[in-house]
Amino acid sequence: MKRVYLSILILSVVMILGAWNISKSRTFQVFGEIVAKAETNEKVIALTFDDGPWGAEYTTQVLNILEEHDVKGTFFLNGSGIQQNKQPAIDLVNAGHQIGNHSYSHKRMMLMGLDEVREEIDSTTALIRQIGFEGEIYFRPPYGKKLFVLPYYLKSEGVKTITWNVEPETYPKIAGSSASIAEYVVKSSTPGSIILLHVLGSKNRESRDAIGPIIKGLRAKGYKFVTVSQLLGKNA
Repeated sequence: MKRVYLSILILSVVMILGAWNISKSRTFQVFGEIVAKAETNEKVIALTFDDGPWGAEYTTQVLNILEEHDVKGTFFLNGSGIQQNKQPAIDLVNAGHQIGNHSYSHKRMMLMGLDEVREEIDSTTALIRQIGFEGEIYFRPPYGKKLFVLPYYLKSEGVKTITWNVEPETYPKIAGSSASIAEYVVKSSTPGSIILLHVLGSKNRESRDAIGPIIKGLRAKGYKFVTVSQLLGKNA
């Protein structure tokens, strides 16, 4: 009997660890399509920005930087951020940037039921349409976390999951300095990379200040900046 209990315990631990690894994987999910980078030898790269918008001031700063360098980014916005700051969100669309869905509330969605998942995604998609974005809307899970229900719903709706393969802010020693962020991104990026930054909030100054040096550094290496749709071979 003890062996049975031990076997059940071991199996439970293995299943929990397996689910945890699936939930945080950038390149695998149980249902539907997930993209962490494009498979290409062409020197193209996508700058993507998560969360918000959390105010006109920060959005304007980012828009000015991108306009100065003639770069279009992909912004994965929260429905709550759009609702609270509609004009900055409209400004992103009017400037020609791509908009993605980053859920309404930015809660972890691993263990959400189907109804809550549907509401988080559909309400944000509706808000993205209200601010005037007409292109395909991709989804990025908050914190990159997903398990079964979220990918199942995305697949049923024909929505691609977009993650990333370059994430400098994950490392505290790098995230504290704009120069370190830029250096890391320039060194780590490869053809088809999707870069993740958070730039639209009051605590994101280092990442905002890194945008220009990132663009200059990667352009010096021959890279061209595109939206995620363009990276995947679709029209912006």
